[in-house]
Amino acid sequence: MVLGARLLLGLALLAALLAVVLQLYRLRKPRLWTMEELAVYNGTDDSLPILLGILGSVFDVTKGRSNYGPGGGYHHFAGRDASRAFVSGNFTGDGLTDSLQGLSSMEVNSIVDWRKFYFERYIFAGKIVGRYYDSEGNPTKYLKGIEVKAKRGAQLLEKQKSEEAKIPSCNSKWSQQEGGEVWCDAGYPRLVRRPGDIALTGQVSQRCACLKEEELDKPGLVVYEGCDYLSTSCKVS
Repeated sequence: MVLGARLLLGLALLAALLAVVLQLYRLRKPRLWTMEELAVYNGTDDSLPILLGILGSVFDVTKGRSNYGPGGGYHHFAGRDASRAFVSGNFTGDGLTDSLQGLSSMEVNSIVDWRKFYFERYIFAGKIVGRYYDSEGNPTKYLKGIEVKAKRGAQLLEKQKSEEAKIPSCNSKWSQQEGGEVWCDAGYPRLVRRPGDIALTGQVSQRCACLKEEELDKPGLVVYEGCDYLSTSCKVS
């Protein structure tokens, strides 16, 4: 009798364990999700995995519960696809959206890089039916357009890096006591426009570059305020 009871108890425990393993397998097996289904796995229930979406791909980030669970620095990503927030830094309200409308090619490329990061570090758990994947799990035109834009951004970024490598950047340092300083080991510091930024970000920016004396008459170069024309170092605010 005692042996039979123990056997039954052992079988019951084994069945329970198998049920748990099956449930975990089912949740980790890639599948199609709705936004409503994904919202349940936001880390507030310790018995469930934590999932997040990015560009319509779903990942199990349970091993990072301290970061993605309640109170964690990345909790705002859990249980939703907040792709835009990966570059916007807006973690509230309308900022937690999967729409990338109006973002630059460089920003879109950065989000695609984040997706690559999740594929490398976490378990792929499926796709979200909606903006990026259809009801059959196939990529939508929106996703294809985003990936083309990201590729263009990556190409422009490489081109900009290649162009900037031809003109060395300045050395720089900053301290609270002395402020900032830029200097050149060879050449003279000038602010130069980064034309690639217009295509990448939609904005114009500048960088400090070291130019030879015979190059100082090029158009568009800016001498730092309060710095002598042929000074090799300049104070900056």
